[in-house]
Amino acid sequence: MIVIGNGESRSSLDFSRAKDFSIGCNAIVRDFVVDHVVCVDRKMVKECIEHHQKNFTTLYTRPDWIKSYTNHKISTVPKLLDSSKERWDDPFHWGSGPYAVLLAAKLADKVDMIGFDLWSDNKFVNNCYKDTDNYDASNKRAVDPRYWIHQIGRVFEWFPQTEFTVYQTPNWQLPEKWNRTNVHVDKISNFTYTKHCGL
Repeated sequence: MIVIGNGESRSSLDFSRAKDFSIGCNAIVRDFVVDHVVCVDRKMVKECIEHHQKNFTTLYTRPDWIKSYTNHKISTVPKLLDSSKERWDDPFHWGSGPYAVLLAAKLADKVDMIGFDLWSDNKFVNNCYKDTDNYDASNKRAVDPRYWIHQIGRVFEWFPQTEFTVYQTPNWQLPEKWNRTNVHVDKISNFTYTKHCGL
């Protein structure tokens, strides 16, 4: 299973060959067909439904937003396996990326993660869709990745038998919280569709 974030490290890849084995986040449906798309931002749910329904099989979002789209087939994001009273463990503070990784872990025992850059090479936004509708401007400060690191780290912890491979640029550093026996890092240049598409 391929789970695709929107970090700029993925910009060189074409995901059209892996559509039946993929989970994407938010605006990826502007460019590619994915099997599952996760949108927890209400504006992105609206955009996906109104403009990109042919580019995904299933849309997942928060239970709160489903009530507004009763005429459409939408699923809720997976429930967290456990939580705490900490803000970053509150389901409403989980973003599309962490939920997409959680969904992948529930669907497959091997998960390839692409475009989960976490931080920027500079102080500004790192996202393929910056400066477009529903996204931040390119001159806005990058989001603090601590919530994403914690939340995705929780998924790695909850699924110790699942093998996660993070494909990234050569200088990218694995967060300490992700340093687990079931998490591996590989160069994005080594990513291949073969094992996903039977090519």
